[in-house]
Amino acid sequence: MRRSWPTYLLIGGIAIVIAALGVLQYQWQKRISVADAEKARSHVNEQTQHFAEDFNREIQNAYFNFQTDPIKWEEKDWGQFNERYNFWRQRATYPELISGFYYFEAKPDSPFLRYDAEKGEFVPSDGDADVQKVRAATADPANFRPAMPAQNSLILPVPKPEKQLGYGVVRLREPGSEIRIPERLGYLIVKLDPTVIRERILPELTAKYFPDHEFTPSVGSIDGDAIYNNAPSGPPDATAALFDLSPDNMIFYANKELMSSLEDHKTAGTVMVDSHVESKTFNRVQTTSGNSSTLKVEVKGPLPRRSVFTATTVGDAQYPWILAVQHSSGSLDGFIASTLRRNLAIGFGLLALLAAAIFAIVFSSLRSRILAQRQIDFVSSVSHEFRTPLAVIYSAGENLADGVAKDPLQVEKYGALVKGEGRKLSAMVEQVLEFAGANSGRRKFNFGNVDVEDVVDTAVSECRPQIDEKYLTVDVDLAPGLPLLRGDRPALVQAVANLLANSIKYSNGSKSVSISASNGNDTVKIAVEDSGIGISKSDLKQVFKPFYRSKDVVDAQIHGNGLGLALVKQIVDAHGGKVTAESEPGVGSKFTIELPQV
Repeated sequence: MRRSWPTYLLIGGIAIVIAALGVLQYQWQKRISVADAEKARSHVNEQTQHFAEDFNREIQNAYFNFQTDPIKWEEKDWGQFNERYNFWRQRATYPELISGFYYFEAKPDSPFLRYDAEKGEFVPSDGDADVQKVRAATADPANFRPAMPAQNSLILPVPKPEKQLGYGVVRLREPGSEIRIPERLGYLIVKLDPTVIRERILPELTAKYFPDHEFTPSVGSIDGDAIYNNAPSGPPDATAALFDLSPDNMIFYANKELMSSLEDHKTAGTVMVDSHVESKTFNRVQTTSGNSSTLKVEVKGPLPRRSVFTATTVGDAQYPWILAVQHSSGSLDGFIASTLRRNLAIGFGLLALLAAAIFAIVFSSLRSRILAQRQIDFVSSVSHEFRTPLAVIYSAGENLADGVAKDPLQVEKYGALVKGEGRKLSAMVEQVLEFAGANSGRRKFNFGNVDVEDVVDTAVSECRPQIDEKYLTVDVDLAPGLPLLRGDRPALVQAVANLLANSIKYSNGSKSVSISASNGNDTVKIAVEDSGIGISKSDLKQVFKPFYRSKDVVDAQIHGNGLGLALVKQIVDAHGGKVTAESEPGVGSKFTIELPQV
């Protein structure tokens, strides 16, 4: 037992190391998962924003490109608008995005004008249902929205012309700052082609920013209508506003009289004035009573120096479309969690495999050591078994050779002694050779129909010398009408004989051994029972292992080599049956062979 402690310590140390590796792996995987989650969220948010920016840029181009000088609208001079239209057709990425234009003055019952590209002018028109809805929406300036995707329309207010006095720049930093929005002359309606949006712009942006299909973008309206793809089943991983026409907080303007509208709000560091002129477009968003108002000032260097203003109020529903992006697995968090579980399962699986391999090696080495010890014990016991009959044979032969035994009766006695001991030697050698052949797979069985009664009688006859030597009686109880067995007769005789010899050897002074055979469920049971020394529970689990002999048997110096029961099991297994053992120390043992019927 003392020699086992290093092995136990080694196993314990390996278990501790593997457990520590498991804990470290879990912590590393958690950190990697958190880092991957942050990276993935950042990436999907960035791609979503780029998607929305590209889409909004196309819409804004269609919106701001046609913001021309209000005087031209008042004078019905379409030359500048034609220039803008031709520029759009030549330079726009999606020139077919715009399907038409309508214009109407900000007067009750003013007629609609439709842009005729061939004539290069706006001509009278009745307007369709969508245009009528757009006009009805402009009647309430507080709820004015520059984009109405449901009507495929962008609405561009045209302010009344104001005199031009100069240029300046104002940065408004006070949330409550307000600017007087110029009065409106009319409205330009930019009609969009929904087919171009749904079948070209959105699919191309999807292929550009989500090419690997790991994330699925969808577009829906604020009313819950699906515009592009189906809405996500759960919370989206990233969102962005589409049809975003809201400007920034910088105003470039060309009318210094507007400064008077800021006098009441001006404080130190709030208003800056610069005489620099930019030929760009900037927007200003201010919020008043829950509504967002937009003042737009456009300054064009080459064009006549006039101010162009547009004011927009968009209420609570500022962005009519929302881009929602969701991971293909349902959610990014769910995907990260499943990836973490998979990685942990793989990692722990590898650790378990490593642990199993190490323990298998340790177990194999222990088993090899035990087997080697048993083989040493087997060699020792066989040597001892061989030594006794050889010594008897040698002594008898020497006496006969030296003429010590001259009387015919003594010679006959010595001859019988030599014959008996030779039989023992032959039986032991045969047993070893049979075990070796069966264990190596070289032993072949000749199957045929076998009579159970014949097998039992033959086994008893083979064990008759041991029975007579111990002065035992063998009680044979065979059930009538036993069916035939399919097997190798000599092998089955040897199996029953080994059980009977085993019971005789460990009879411990009892005077009888019993053999019975009964008919089971499609099987025949052959049982050998004795009232000998019995077998402990710990030894009972190992009695059919090769070379195994219990410590009590060895201490009692009962001869044997540990192969008898192992041979029985090999033979029974080869016949498709099973062998079992029941025993109680000091009471006796019962071995049962169960074989299938023919």
